[in-house]
Amino acid sequence: MNDEDLSRFSINQMTVRQLPLPELVEACRDLGVGGVGLWREPVQRYGVEAAAKLVRDAGLTVTTLCRGGFLTATDPVERAEALGDNHAAIDEAAALGTDTLVLVSGGLPAGSKDLHGARERIADALAVLGPYAAERGVRLAIEPLHPMYAADRCVVSTLAQALDLAERFPAHQVGVTVDTYHIWWDDRAPEQIARAGAGGRIHTFQLADWTTPLPAGVLNGRGQIGDGAVDMREWKRYVEAAGYTGPIEVELFNEELWARDGREVLAETARRFVEHVIR
Repeated sequence: MNDEDLSRFSINQMTVRQLPLPELVEACRDLGVGGVGLWREPVQRYGVEAAAKLVRDAGLTVTTLCRGGFLTATDPVERAEALGDNHAAIDEAAALGTDTLVLVSGGLPAGSKDLHGARERIADALAVLGPYAAERGVRLAIEPLHPMYAADRCVVSTLAQALDLAERFPAHQVGVTVDTYHIWWDDRAPEQIARAGAGGRIHTFQLADWTTPLPAGVLNGRGQIGDGAVDMREWKRYVEAAGYTGPIEVELFNEELWARDGREVLAETARRFVEHVIR
């Protein structure tokens, strides 16, 4: 494993959430990892400006900030609060020096069965947030989540649905996240990746494997690269054929990984990236 092998590798902070931010930055520097995807909650605890200085001084590139979104509420007060939180997320992304804020759009409001209405409310919010983000050099990346999350977390389940929303706005404002964990099952995803690439809307590419049986806490069931059903090289070929040449983030929610030494997990993830994605 050499620097060239890891030139596009970015470790998402959630993969090694057991590492406090300073330890994560130090571990990345020691291993030769140049990219990191950050999450708002640990960054806020550390302090946004302090976190920005920490990663900047270490020479790290913040590839994404996770996450904004949850834009489907019907209650006016809740909608205003969500917009305010997303404005703050955009400001945080700009302060950290990343050009990409990942959006998890939100599920159905309590008691609702109206998927179409929920998606239209996302579009209404993007009309407000997109220009605000662009003024600050930040792009919004709608992440479709696996359909099992549609009710409670994300009514956008496919790349086609994400692009139908994103294409209402300029590409420098709104694009999509391509995450293997959420779309590997969709036989239309490759053509939608090509569609996204043609419009300049692939704003980030994330990897996680699909392993079975799923744990009881399904949200934390993302498998280590190489342990599951997803052909990582194939998905890399899809995004590269669509023109994407940017960072490749590994984002794993996995209780077993979190119980281990974080530096060991980071080193293992880097090795798996080289073995199953690059070589």
